Amino acid sequence: MSRDLSPRRKLGPAIFHKTESQDHLIEELQDRLGIDNQQEQEEWQSQDAWLTEGVTVTARPRGEEQSDAQQVEKFMAQGKAGSSSPPSTASKPGSQLDTMLGSLQSDLNKLGVATVAKGVCGACKKPIAGQVVTAMGKTWHPEHFVCTHCQEEIGSRNFFERDGQPYCEKDYHNLFSPRCYYCNGPILDKVVTALDRTWHPEHFFCAQCGAFFGPEGFHEKDGKAYCRKDYFDMFAPKCGGCARAILENYISALNTLWHPECFVCRECFTPFVNGSFFEHDGQPYCEVHYHERRGSLCSGCQKPITGRCITAMGKKFHPEHFVCAFCLKQLNKGTFKEQNDKPYCQNCFLKLFC
Repeated sequence: MSRDLSPRRKLGPAIFHKTESQDHLIEELQDRLGIDNQQEQEEWQSQDAWLTEGVTVTARPRGEEQSDAQQVEKFMAQGKAGSSSPPSTASKPGSQLDTMLGSLQSDLNKLGVATVAKGVCGACKKPIAGQVVTAMGKTWHPEHFVCTHCQEEIGSRNFFERDGQPYCEKDYHNLFSPRCYYCNGPILDKVVTALDRTWHPEHFFCAQCGAFFGPEGFHEKDGKAYCRKDYFDMFAPKCGGCARAILENYISALNTLWHPECFVCRECFTPFVNGSFFEHDGQPYCEVHYHERRGSLCSGCQKPITGRCITAMGKKFHPEHFVCAFCLKQLNKGTFKEQNDKPYCQNCFLKLFC
């Protein structure tokens, strides 16, 4: 007696009375196998196909129907027994689940059930039948998608890619982000580039007063940044008159620099006409006060003596201004009498005081 093997019929759904632990196990296995519950409901309602606990069973000829159902029942019984019996050795739940998954795939393949992998793991190169991580254009087992540096599982945390390798956020910044010259910490957001270095914006300030730089920017000296005020106070040339920093125009005289408004006579503070001045003890003077400082003013006219000079009574005179205090005759011969700090000729002195 021969069988007609050409028509392939699908078995009706096998109904099992499962416990709550079996339901939980089947749901977890379904997730690892990539079986969609929505697809299960849609195919359950189809007349051409049906699902039993998330897997499609393709039947063998009629004579073998009972044996297939018995094998499925046997498999479920094994799953129940395996979940209730304690393990002989302590092992991780993930490894137990992988072992059960391998046994399930093997048994389903024997029953003619095809299980489709969700991809190949980019780390171990093995098929992924359960939860999958998609990143960097590849698929990964969740436990194999780890930081290249610290080897910790990335999971749902943010990560960075460099040279085709994933890094957790902390290690990426520590390894590759620019570092602040002030605190040496990694710069995660905004960066200031100055003096051929990188800085946190809050760490780039004046090296003298600690103030942040405004629109006028900063000035550099010996590799340090200074605000405008401190830079000129510390390093700009000082005025010979007021000793303050010279910021703009200046006059160079007497081996120093001067604000234009500070280069005046040190006695009367009069600006010099045509830049002409006289120097005494390193300071500029007008002609009158220069001669006064030097004692070369005529005591008679109070003007500088530039030619011949007569010295008398501790004073200096133009020759034509050394005269008798009474008759005003010139005492050109140098013969005079002194009375009350005034010079007199011989005749006037006799008349007035003798």
